Amino acid sequence: MLMWILGNSIEIRGAEYSNLKAIYVSNHASPLDIFLIMWLTPTGTVGIAKKEIIWYPLFGQLYVLANHLRIDRSNPTAAIESMKKAARTIVEKDLSLVIFPEGTRSKTGRLLPFKKGFVHMAIQSRRPIVPIVLTGTHLAWKKNSLHVRPAPLTVTYLPPISTEDWTTDKVDEYVEMLHSLYVEHLPDSQKPCNDQE
Repeated sequence: MLMWILGNSIEIRGAEYSNLKAIYVSNHASPLDIFLIMWLTPTGTVGIAKKEIIWYPLFGQLYVLANHLRIDRSNPTAAIESMKKAARTIVEKDLSLVIFPEGTRSKTGRLLPFKKGFVHMAIQSRRPIVPIVLTGTHLAWKKNSLHVRPAPLTVTYLPPISTEDWTTDKVDEYVEMLHSLYVEHLPDSQKPCNDQE
C-alpha cells in the first residue's frame, strides 16, 4: 500500500523463493529497502542490527518491541558470541532472517563490499541463503532527502543456495561468491565502482 501511495511500480521476479525458511540477504541503497523487505519476506522473519539501534528515535524502539535480533559489535569476541546466540535463536524458534550484507546503506546505489556476518549465520544455522536483488530504490529515495520520487523498482529473488556443507575455512570464498552474484544481477548503474571491487 505504501508503494502504491508513493507511486512506485514494483516488478517482482522469482517469487517462488519468497516463502522459505532461509537467510534472506539483500543489497541496501535506500530507506525504502527496509519497507520492501518487511513486506517481501515471510511471516516469522526477523532482522539483525547492532545493539545501539535502540537509541534511534521511534524506529529503534519499534525494532526492539518487534523482537528483532541485536548484536554487540563492540569487539570481535562479543560480535562472534552475539552472532552465535542469534543463530541459535533462529533455529530454536524456527525463524527466517533478513540481513543487509553490506553492513550499511550505499550512498550512491552502487554495491559495497560484503561483510562476513551473514556467512557465519548461515554456517551456524544451516539455513539456505536466498539472495534478494533490489534495483531502483536509490532513485526513489535518494540520500539526504525526505522526498520519495516515483521510480520503477524491481525485486528479484534468486534461487536458494544450500549452506549444509559450508565450512568456516572457506568464509571468504562464500562472501566473494555472493558478492559476485549481485554484481552479475545488478544493472551497470548499481555495480561497484572499480575502486570498490
